[in-house]
Amino acid sequence: MAVDITVKIGGEAGQGIQTVGDLLTLVCHKAGLYVMAINDFESRIRGGKSFFQIRISDKPVYAPHHRVNLLVALNQRTYDSYKDELVPGGISMMDVKGEPEENQLPVPINDLAVKAGKKITANTVAAGACLGLLGAPFELFESILKDRFEGKGGDALEMNLSAARLGYDSVKDAKFPWSFTWQFGDPKGSVLNGSKAIALGALAGDCRVAAFYPMSPATGIMVNLSSLSDDFPLFVEQAEDEIAAINMVIGASFAGVRAMTSTSGGGFCLMTEGLGLAGMTETPIVVVNAQRPGPATGLPTRTAQGDLMFVINASQDEFLRFVFAPGTPSEAFEMTERAFHLADKYQVPAIVLTDQTLNDSLYITERPLSAPREIERYVVGDDQIDSPSEYRRYAITSSGISPRALPCSGKALVLVSGNEHSEDGHISEAITDRMNMVDKRNAKTPAMLEEMRPPERYHAESELLLVGWGSSKGPIRESVDRLREDGISAGCVHIADIWPFRADLVQKALSSCKSFFVVEQNSTAQLGRLIREQTGLVAEGSVLKYDGRPFFPDEIVRGIKAYLD
Repeated sequence: MAVDITVKIGGEAGQGIQTVGDLLTLVCHKAGLYVMAINDFESRIRGGKSFFQIRISDKPVYAPHHRVNLLVALNQRTYDSYKDELVPGGISMMDVKGEPEENQLPVPINDLAVKAGKKITANTVAAGACLGLLGAPFELFESILKDRFEGKGGDALEMNLSAARLGYDSVKDAKFPWSFTWQFGDPKGSVLNGSKAIALGALAGDCRVAAFYPMSPATGIMVNLSSLSDDFPLFVEQAEDEIAAINMVIGASFAGVRAMTSTSGGGFCLMTEGLGLAGMTETPIVVVNAQRPGPATGLPTRTAQGDLMFVINASQDEFLRFVFAPGTPSEAFEMTERAFHLADKYQVPAIVLTDQTLNDSLYITERPLSAPREIERYVVGDDQIDSPSEYRRYAITSSGISPRALPCSGKALVLVSGNEHSEDGHISEAITDRMNMVDKRNAKTPAMLEEMRPPERYHAESELLLVGWGSSKGPIRESVDRLREDGISAGCVHIADIWPFRADLVQKALSSCKSFFVVEQNSTAQLGRLIREQTGLVAEGSVLKYDGRPFFPDEIVRGIKAYLD
């Protein structure tokens, strides 16, 4: 029997929702199953309404499902909010007060936790009951708990094993229609979210300095980097604000180490003057913008794709930059590593666009994450300069890339300025210097364009193509499969290398279809506007979502069919 089950765990922040989800994910992964889990929470420490939704399958999944088979309601509010998402025959497992409704399975989660030793083990009780309903062998859960708690001292392991067993046994007589026989296999790759993937990608790209000011949903990137700083030559600093963070990064890069910062849209706004400084001084930096909805504070813990046009054009006047938008943790790892390489090679800023969905969701990543064997550096020493005493930081070259020496590392005197300047770095208001510097910087464009990879295509021969970017990749691809099952000739194109924009490659990717639709998490179809601006191609329509929640494939399918009807 094919396995495709969705479990939603809901309650208030502080009730251990994430822990229940993490335990289920680890058990499923160890059994060789695939998972995709989204994390939905409000911007508060305690209270509110939060959930962790995990999709379990025996085939790769990269999108959440819109219907729920098992709802674990840690409070009444969760049941009232999500009971309508249950599939016919679905069950809500909860601590019922009074007579249960037809679809409710009473489990005294809190009482069982107290019986195990402490109320804090309620999340382990809930996880045990879930796994019992799904038919998972208890030994599998036991091994996960031992991995997690063994060696931590005290009675944590004993209490959690007791809680797990009590939860597991509490549902032994319950009938769950989606219980299945667990076929043990080797774990499929690694469980990874985008935040950790970006942190590992930065490490693979030889990042040595990271500065940030906490801002959801980007903070997890720096938390992961900080956890690595004791084992690798990496310095992570929490700055007093985003302006300080980007200037620390620029200073570190000027001194010769690869450096990055991460933030969300509001923080990126504050960084734009610093971004311009990096552009003018041709200092390579990497900036991660983890998008969230809304101007101003917006929705701090929700997801969006509203910053595309902003990051392409951010800061005053014109200067080159790279912009990447990965769609999976594997891509996030690879593109972050590549961002460091290309920023260094072309002496420009590189921006990685991500969002809350990619950063905080869990995926099974099967593709191995591998760092380059050698880091190619693009700096010069005195031995590579004909006359160090005559060194010119902004020497005009046919490629636009000037030799980059590091300050205080030799006889070459390194001068830079945030003002327009002459070849040697001195401030200059001369018309010829201004024209020459603009032309020199722009001369990098052809080579930078050649670095951009073509869009990824899926069933590209189809009459109808869906075009997207970023974390919508998984939902779009699954919606294509569903449309094809319904007899619709559909495929998709995912654009991850966004800027500089390869109009020729995008035109080629869309050349065979009769029509294309853009699928985006913003209200104005920003990628559609960019495609039209750069290629002249106009989308037939768009499927847009901007409520702060991730796409479900069902929403995309319904949106496309609405155009076709």
